[in-house]
Amino acid sequence: MVLIHCLSPGSRCARTDRSALRYRYALRHALKDAKQVFHFAAQVAVRTSLIDPVHDFEVNSSGTLNLLEEMRSLFDPPPLVFTSTNKVYGNLPDIQFQQNHTRYQPIVGAGFPCPGISEDRPIDFHSPYGCSKGAADQYVLDYARTFGMPTVVFRMSCIYGPHQFGTEDQGWVAHFLIRAIKGQPVTLYGDGMQVRDILFVEDLVDAFLLAQENIRTLSGQAFNIGGGIENTISLLEFIELIREIHGKKPTVYFDNWRPGDQCYYVSDTRKFQAATGWTPQLSIPQGVRKLYQWLLSRRIIATPCDRWDFIKRCPQPELT
Repeated sequence: MVLIHCLSPGSRCARTDRSALRYRYALRHALKDAKQVFHFAAQVAVRTSLIDPVHDFEVNSSGTLNLLEEMRSLFDPPPLVFTSTNKVYGNLPDIQFQQNHTRYQPIVGAGFPCPGISEDRPIDFHSPYGCSKGAADQYVLDYARTFGMPTVVFRMSCIYGPHQFGTEDQGWVAHFLIRAIKGQPVTLYGDGMQVRDILFVEDLVDAFLLAQENIRTLSGQAFNIGGGIENTISLLEFIELIREIHGKKPTVYFDNWRPGDQCYYVSDTRKFQAATGWTPQLSIPQGVRKLYQWLLSRRIIATPCDRWDFIKRCPQPELT
């Protein structure tokens, strides 16, 4: 396995040579013996994309196009699974909501098709991050359509699980747990009633493997992947779940809504389920407890810099 880390100059891959998706010669070398490709690398933060949209585009859009071109140059391109985002659907302005104590609840029939957002939903990019990931999403699909390459796109909701050290910008489930364990406050942007479907990472890995196994029938398609209607939770409800698991709720502060934030996003995963038989196995309480226990076992020795602070002042660590 070859891992190309990050997408920016100066990063290192698993072979310890300098490489990035923006450098096609490095990709050419990495793809030489590849049998399967999983494209997870990205600039992942909306706030970072607002600070430097050009860098965001170069990483997410140009980097993905470089990868596709290097794959296309091969005699027999390996199958590609690309991780896109639910942000390609925008902030869903046409869906009407009602407030139900701790969460937003869509009014079914008022622009909202139960049981969630399906792949039939028109794409509507918001924020530079949404644009860059959305452009990459469309390139991956079109290279299957135009060049016959075996590619699949996962438009993913919120993913969580062991080995995730979340920040305010990415990995909020782990971020909230880490703050609670450390006795630090949590900031909710908006009113905290935003609802997401969350998916445990082991269930996601099962979906990745099924996509590769069925690539010939799935190629050229996008699939919404998340916990689905059975695994939804609001931010306020998650704070209460932390109290049940940890024994104490973190102090909560509120701040302004973030650009393009969705009041409610729940994946309709029926398309992928019908194609492969996949379904999430872990419930939210089961998965969150597993992540909590893993974080405790790690003792949270080193807290990564907040991504925003990292951009402003934290030195880039040297990887060896």
